[in-house]
Amino acid sequence: MMSDVIDYLRTIGPFVLVVWIVTIVCTLRWPQRYFNSLLLMFSLLVTVVFFAGFFGEMAGYILLAVFLLVSLALFSVPVLLILNGIQMIKREGFSLSHILSLALGVVVGIGEIAAVIYVFNMAFSIEWSSINLVALFLFLTVFYFSALILSFVIYTIFIQIMPHRMNFNYIIIHGCGLIDGERISKLLSNRVDKAIEVYNRCKTKPVIIPSGGKGADEKISEAEAMKRYLLEHGIPESDILLEDRSTTTEENLINSRDIIDRRLGKKKTALVSSNYHIYRCLRLARQVGFRCTGIGAKVALYYWPSALIREFVAVFVTPGFLIIALIGYVLFLSPLAFLLLQ
Repeated sequence: MMSDVIDYLRTIGPFVLVVWIVTIVCTLRWPQRYFNSLLLMFSLLVTVVFFAGFFGEMAGYILLAVFLLVSLALFSVPVLLILNGIQMIKREGFSLSHILSLALGVVVGIGEIAAVIYVFNMAFSIEWSSINLVALFLFLTVFYFSALILSFVIYTIFIQIMPHRMNFNYIIIHGCGLIDGERISKLLSNRVDKAIEVYNRCKTKPVIIPSGGKGADEKISEAEAMKRYLLEHGIPESDILLEDRSTTTEENLINSRDIIDRRLGKKKTALVSSNYHIYRCLRLARQVGFRCTGIGAKVALYYWPSALIREFVAVFVTPGFLIIALIGYVLFLSPLAFLLLQ
């Protein structure tokens, strides 16, 4: 028995190890690339199959059990998203961005109902050919885009748990709206607290750059509000540099990069924002030629799903990603198109 296990490890183990090494190296080297999310999903799938192999003849049953558990979890997703959407509206008020999780829950629910109709039709050989094809089309469409969102979500979590050496020279904090035009919100205080945590863990103290301009309804800039908070929490004023002209995430990055480039010395930089926002920040940083490490701050659990969906939409509509995703969608549906032609 032990010899069989050893042979199995020698045969399959190196492949699984290589897959994970490639995934981790690519994530550390190019964390902003969406391809890494697909690579991570493949690594997880390979790992499940690998561990199932230890059960010998029971491997098929183990994989079936995993499939059923995943299916059960997926069928609970629409309910959870809709409940989250209702809670989001109650707490934050009604707006387009606040109903995203509710809307996605409804769409995913429709796809799952279509899947049930299709399976029921096939199982009982009911002659609903047109309904069957429509149900299959809806199911495959929802499945494809749900898979894109799921891989995005898992990868966003994965890059948060990757270890980082705390030897930064600069820490940029991304701003967001102020309360009553001058007080930082809970969302923003979480970001600043995370920056302070990183600052305290660095042996050589870095320079903190609060980044954010003054909105039309704000009395002071977001950068100034963050500076006041930093001073109240013991950060020396000499270790704070304001970037108070930006109005977008891209401007945050460009203006902060320019401040750092004008200074001498090492320039290893940490980028602190809310955890759901880090992946898009890193993509934008790459576009403007700014190499940095993303570090996410926690957000309220009820707020996270809608915020993450909003980030996915922002990434999805970028030209390069949109074209590749639509090509993938056409290829994914091509077997159904072939079936219709037949």
